[in-house]
Amino acid sequence: MRPSKLKQIWNEGKTATMGWVSVANTFTTEVMARQGFDALCIDLQHGATGMSDLLPMLQAVSQTDATPVVRVPWNDEAVIMKALDLGAYAIIVPLVNTAADAAKAVSACRYPPTGTRSSGPVRAIHYGGADYVAKADGEIIVMAMIETKEGLDNLEAICATPGLDAIYIGPADLSFALGLPPRLDNPDPLHMATCDKIREAAQRHGKKACMHCGSAAFAAGAIKRGFDLVMLTSDLQSMVAGARRQLDDLKAALA
Repeated sequence: MRPSKLKQIWNEGKTATMGWVSVANTFTTEVMARQGFDALCIDLQHGATGMSDLLPMLQAVSQTDATPVVRVPWNDEAVIMKALDLGAYAIIVPLVNTAADAAKAVSACRYPPTGTRSSGPVRAIHYGGADYVAKADGEIIVMAMIETKEGLDNLEAICATPGLDAIYIGPADLSFALGLPPRLDNPDPLHMATCDKIREAAQRHGKKACMHCGSAAFAAGAIKRGFDLVMLTSDLQSMVAGARRQLDDLKAALA
């Protein structure tokens, strides 16, 4: 089976980088995948992407060695299994509030007798290899997002869930849970301390800790704090920032 670059990096004790795709476009996805990220996430929760867009976008990622990641819109077994069958090598599940939620996500990603994933890797077997079904449980990564008050209350139990590979922090919803305005790269001391608390709990239970960032500076800080994966930037964020920078440079040159 094709190995997961993301899992290889983690097995070496290194920190991985990830890009983010919010625009439902195969060319945009391909361009992002070619920039050198270790993994690239296609966002079905908040992006403009729907299930009908997912297959060609995963095909675009597969032209590179970036690990294809999908954030599903909800902890829905049918959607999770479909994304895996289409070739996702990692699944991010949002709004995981309890250990039962985490166990449900893990089960959807593992074949029997470990889990409840149905056998039908229509594209995954061509992308992953002929031995995909036999080896997928050892390569597919399951990430749970802890980002609500209930999730924080159940932090230890979620992190202790067997088969869960990583905890992924969504800073905006976590800000809501802490009574703070939602934002990326939140420097609020309470937010920072809560993120570190989540990281410490995850790693104490043998799970990887992942941070969703909005800038290189904040991502570098997250790496120094001990996070195992940082999401650095998205296609939409990069497009907006690039266009604004060129306009600002033009105005400055004409001033």
